[in-house]
Amino acid sequence: MTTHPIARPPTAARAAAAPAGAGHTATTGVETQERPPVADTATALLPYEPQSAAAARRLVRTMLRGWELGDLVEAGELIVSELAGNAAKTGCRGSMAVTVDRVTEGCVRISVRDSSRTLPCLIDAGPAAESGRGLALVHHLTGGHWGATAEPFGKTVHADLRAPPPGPGPA
Repeated sequence: MTTHPIARPPTAARAAAAPAGAGHTATTGVETQERPPVADTATALLPYEPQSAAAARRLVRTMLRGWELGDLVEAGELIVSELAGNAAKTGCRGSMAVTVDRVTEGCVRISVRDSSRTLPCLIDAGPAAESGRGLALVHHLTGGHWGATAEPFGKTVHADLRAPPPGPGPA
């Protein structure tokens, strides 16, 4: 897995973020129960093949669990499967870039960059349609927080997945 910076809008959380590894202590000779720091972004370059969706799901699952956002794994896997599957259907050659980016404590952005400049379109697929429901699923799972950006040599489709706010504590 390689890291690859992808342009994204600045956020207050990112601007105020502490240096990598902040909050994690390293003490020699003493065992600690703290987990090692997990990067805020991970990118995998994958071929335009249907099998790449499985690798994309593994990337999302690994990162979400590392960030202790296990409740988002199932939705994240569905989202990245759809985005990577759509990219694989473009007929492009080379590789797509699948990125998982921790935007805030409870929000991650899943992005797929491909070489096609054709932007995705949310359609109302009828009950008899054999395809066309994937972006509707992404729209539902993200509460409408997804989009696409045209780029000089392709596009990036992203979906922002948010953890539910914590419920009230014990009464």
